[in-house]
Amino acid sequence: MLEGKKDFLDTDDFSKKTLLDLISLAGDIKRDRKKYGQSLKDKKLGMIFEKPSTRTRVSFEAGIYEMGGMAIFLSSRDIQIGRGETIEDTAKVLTRYVDAILIRTFSQENINLLALNAGIPVINGLSDFLHPCQAMADFQTILEKKGDLLGIKLCFIGDGNNVANSLGLLASRIGTDFSIASPEKHKMDSLIIARILSNASVSGCKVSFTDDPAEAVKGADVVYTDVWASMGKEDEAVKRKEEFSGFRVNPSLVKLAAPDYIFMHCLPAHRGEEVDAEIIDGEHSVVFDEAENRLHMQKAIMLEIMR
Repeated sequence: MLEGKKDFLDTDDFSKKTLLDLISLAGDIKRDRKKYGQSLKDKKLGMIFEKPSTRTRVSFEAGIYEMGGMAIFLSSRDIQIGRGETIEDTAKVLTRYVDAILIRTFSQENINLLALNAGIPVINGLSDFLHPCQAMADFQTILEKKGDLLGIKLCFIGDGNNVANSLGLLASRIGTDFSIASPEKHKMDSLIIARILSNASVSGCKVSFTDDPAEAVKGADVVYTDVWASMGKEDEAVKRKEEFSGFRVNPSLVKLAAPDYIFMHCLPAHRGEEVDAEIIDGEHSVVFDEAENRLHMQKAIMLEIMR
């Protein structure tokens, strides 16, 4: 299914058909988990974590275990990267031990360098620039709840961060309409915007970028937000609360969305900051179905790159 060397670093590396096939596979795995019970028997996943995690770590560990394989957790304190060993050497060593590498780190460049030097598949478990596994699970969730990915408008409210980047790239690749509202100082990276516009010119979807949440959310089928201060930016939290004060997802804002909108959040969430409790805990929220789908999507990704 995946083209070329079977890394999973960036959804833009793959065709629309491949991405849709992967989403379909994740759905099939969810419907019949026993069917895939031994499909990665004796396979080993090395997991490098330089950033803490709940959903990424547990979903990959549980996922490979359910398919008959095993995961080896490696924090920066556990391996020699933390003492100065190069990414290149780490890639070449782990290639001799395991069947694939998952890395969750700060720099996208380090992920790309790891993949370049590894003789085995590499999965981007998150960088400061992209979070493709999250976006794929999110689109699995949208398909489940809305029945289609075309003719759907996905609106992101908040920081133009790694999650927003991957959502915009995947939406524009597949053909889902995408809008984002961010404060001027926290807009998406210009390179990501250019890639989204390029994708949209091929897929035919509508995309928009604004600093007005009301404009962005109008008619949205999916309303999505994330924390205002991502990992590594906690020292900016107080300042960001001021800068994002008009970007909270609250009852008055979602009244502008489609009546049957769904609310999404990659979690963890800060109720009373980026979203009101009555929204994230309300009837339109699908955040825990979304979190569950991380498991099924990780399994689909591992299955495709490791079998």
